[in-house]
Amino acid sequence: MLQAVDKEVLDQVNAWLSDDAACWLATVVQTWGSSPRPVGSLLTCNEHGIVVGSLSGGCVEDDLLEKLTAGELANEGPEFFQYGITAEETEKLGLPCGGHLYIVVEPIKPTSENLQHFQELSEALAERRCTKRIVDLAAGHMSFVAPSPPAPLHWDPDRQRLEHTYGPAHQLFIIGSGMVSAYLAQMALSLDYEITVCDPRQDLLEQFAVDGVRKIADMPDDAVRAHANDPATAIVALTHDPRIDDMGLMEALSSDAFYIGAMGSSHTSAARRERLLDLDVSAGDLARLHAPIGLPIGSKTPPEIAIAILAEITAVRKSKTEPAVEHLAALA
Repeated sequence: MLQAVDKEVLDQVNAWLSDDAACWLATVVQTWGSSPRPVGSLLTCNEHGIVVGSLSGGCVEDDLLEKLTAGELANEGPEFFQYGITAEETEKLGLPCGGHLYIVVEPIKPTSENLQHFQELSEALAERRCTKRIVDLAAGHMSFVAPSPPAPLHWDPDRQRLEHTYGPAHQLFIIGSGMVSAYLAQMALSLDYEITVCDPRQDLLEQFAVDGVRKIADMPDDAVRAHANDPATAIVALTHDPRIDDMGLMEALSSDAFYIGAMGSSHTSAARRERLLDLDVSAGDLARLHAPIGLPIGSKTPPEIAIAILAEITAVRKSKTEPAVEHLAALA
């Protein structure tokens, strides 16, 4: 899935092309050992030395810019390039010990074809549609397939072919505008989530003072149906009011959201499960519910609860829930 910082890169490519200016686009296609940035990370730069995005967080960006502006790399067409091959290079570029970084660099000229390519890509992402972008280095050709199912980046070194599926930033849909919600929203913003807070209680929603959050004064079932039915979404119910939470959860449990959680004690969570079963939520759908919400780290205060919730969402997204719980149990 696309991170907010990478969307900024694509927006900058569009801006430069619209201004009839050329640029380069670099993509991390493979890493070995420790790497500061994950596979799929993007960077764009122009001949004036303006850089948006990051490949390493170290000196790789400076070295890459120097090679590009000197015409030593990706001058006529896309090229594959490797960093960290020698220990001396790793030390010089500030890569972690043993870290290798493999990138594909594309020269993006301000042609009408390229402008249309990146504009259509941005439009697809704005509509939260996953799009696979294909770069054939041998042919010097790029194309994309939309819509496309979510998929990890694929780099074929033999065919010199990059397939990179761009998806929307992850969404966090919060039911309830209380103190835990505020702390959770603040923390999730730093992880590039797009955040929506829904609460039918208009007076409480107006008091929710976290910048950069969309607020919806609506019943949660309608809001979930309209705004949170995709696999890049985590939905959490945090009001403690079953008349509000349960309505949102009923809709959420039949959605494509990758995470659904509800705040409450073990006793409250058991009672909620019985209510939802009585409301014809299937046992299979109910099994998706994380309640009590969050990893069991002994959280009591609102910020601690928010940390536990975000940790569990992250573990589910990374398919690391079981080892995280086992590790916590071993520490107890």
